[in-house]
Amino acid sequence: MATVSQSASVRPAVHFTGRGGFVDKYFYFAMSLLAAAIVVWGFSHTVDQNLFHAAVPRPLLLWFHGAAFSGWVAFFIFQSALVRTHNVKWHRFFGWFGAGLGTAMVALGVATSIVMGRFDIHTLHEKGVDAFLIVPWYDMVAFATLFSLAVLWRKKPELHRRLIFIATCGLLDAAFGRIDYIFNHNLYFWCLDGVILLGMVRDLMVNRRIHNVYLVSLPVLIVCQVFVVHTYASASAWWLRIADGILG
Repeated sequence: MATVSQSASVRPAVHFTGRGGFVDKYFYFAMSLLAAAIVVWGFSHTVDQNLFHAAVPRPLLLWFHGAAFSGWVAFFIFQSALVRTHNVKWHRFFGWFGAGLGTAMVALGVATSIVMGRFDIHTLHEKGVDAFLIVPWYDMVAFATLFSLAVLWRKKPELHRRLIFIATCGLLDAAFGRIDYIFNHNLYFWCLDGVILLGMVRDLMVNRRIHNVYLVSLPVLIVCQVFVVHTYASASAWWLRIADGILG
């Protein structure tokens, strides 16, 4: 009787954490919902006064930028749901739409950062815009790199799914940065890294080891993030010369 009782108590834990268990099946879908929740939470603090009912109307490009990046989050949920429901054929079919959307997002992200930078300087007369330009540009470089690798290794699911997850997490600093405390203390990168760490926890729970994608990418991202924050916070002269040239 004791042996039967012990076996019954062990099975739920194995089923929850092991291969084919609850965490294995639902992690990426749950993370897509978490990303959406973070975006809604973060942008809810600023989107009304800075876009929908702005005292000074924003450039039209910002609307396209917001639509594309919101579309990416929705697409991430959709693709995760297709995998969860075993519709892999449709997941791959719609993946080419995602490839086009991701490419457009990089171009939109760079263009929007320039247009909005000029708008903030010349129309809103804000300070520090040129120094901050390095943040969205870094975001686009990081996203483009991870996204391109995900497309390149699309036939290797273990690499592909993690790269898409990390690339999407890399965009969350824009949402976290809408919270005054997080932005004022330059914590937006640490917050998104915390979401990426959930992927490492998932690997430990399911595979008992962390995939090399995390072991390579996260340290590189952290080093780059520290460099970006230092450059922005210190208003490094070399970067200001570049940014001022870009923003005119």
